[in-house]
Amino acid sequence: MAQRYYPHGKLKAFLKVIIILLVIIIINCFRIIIVNFKSNINIKSIDGKSIQIDSVTREVEIPDDITINLAVIGDIMCHNTQYMDAYKDGIYDFSYVFDDIREELKKADISVGNLETTFAGKDRGYSSYPSFNTPESLAWAIKDAGIDLLSTANNHSLDTGYTGLESTINYLDEAEILHTGTYKSQETQNQTTIVEVKGVKIAFLSFTYGTNGIPIPEGREYCINLINDDFIINRLNLAKEQNPDIICVFMHWGEEYETTPNSEQQRLVKLLFENGTNIILGSHPHVLQKMEKVDFEYDGKLSEGFVIYSLGNFVSGQNKDNTRNSIILKLSITKKGTGEIVVDSANYVPIYTYRGNTDIKKYKVLNIFKALENYNSGNQYITSSDYDLLTSEYNKIISTVGPAY
Repeated sequence: MAQRYYPHGKLKAFLKVIIILLVIIIINCFRIIIVNFKSNINIKSIDGKSIQIDSVTREVEIPDDITINLAVIGDIMCHNTQYMDAYKDGIYDFSYVFDDIREELKKADISVGNLETTFAGKDRGYSSYPSFNTPESLAWAIKDAGIDLLSTANNHSLDTGYTGLESTINYLDEAEILHTGTYKSQETQNQTTIVEVKGVKIAFLSFTYGTNGIPIPEGREYCINLINDDFIINRLNLAKEQNPDIICVFMHWGEEYETTPNSEQQRLVKLLFENGTNIILGSHPHVLQKMEKVDFEYDGKLSEGFVIYSLGNFVSGQNKDNTRNSIILKLSITKKGTGEIVVDSANYVPIYTYRGNTDIKKYKVLNIFKALENYNSGNQYITSSDYDLLTSEYNKIISTVGPAY
């Protein structure tokens, strides 16, 4: 049989054609793969930032926003006129004091305030200013009024000594009121008080400028959180290790009876926000001071914090100007699906510690709005002069704190 013969040049040309065809086929295959891959990419935008999610993981569930309502009150004080008013037949019953505002505190998701007295027990002898020791039944009345958590770090924390501080903690535990700021051990001081509300974790911390010159017991420096820059930063860092969504700090600071914050308060606000705090709740002046939102930079991002420099007195026997008007602060706070914390609104209920003319049961924390409405509808619990007084006090509240938003 005759054999076919291909000249060398023709064979080389034939192989080139085959190689070119193979290259074209391979390129087209890659194009098909790339086109198919791109068709399986879904571009979604979260808060203005685009992210690429492949066909396997593109069904990502973005968590829903969660909104919680926080109610905040000012200083809970108890002068002798108050506990004498509450006394009858061997019992100190403070429950009537809070009848008018109980509903406002209970309808919040969590209600908090500042306890500015001690519960050292009956055997110690109940006392008023300058060293407070209050009938412990007040703790249960506060709980019944709707308060869930109290700050206990203030200038009166050691009025009845270390034993009084311990006793106060014990009575709050019995009444099932959470607390922060004073402690019975180093271990408990190192533990951050965290409350979970509707799945949102809130860390509560508390600090005071001092203890009215009463020395901290040697070896028990852990018993109270004092304001110190390094210590505050350390406590905030400990709190952040627990991965809270919100950090809320009580600050006992400022100057008594001054309705405007001083430069030290403003400096500490900057320190707190720049180290991760979201909300600052002030006390000590016994009068109201302003509230405001503050823009600050934290962790390389621009954030927004909320501060009220002083909530004044929630209840007390004081008579000085502006010591009887206050507010129940109502914060609406949202945790966005992205984790961002936003204070949506800061409303408030204006209140006034009313002292009636009856022989007993004359102290009452009034909801000013409700009292004025009741008067106008013919329910004259208050007099016409009281009506004028409450109207005046409400105007003072607005001018000091600022309008709700």
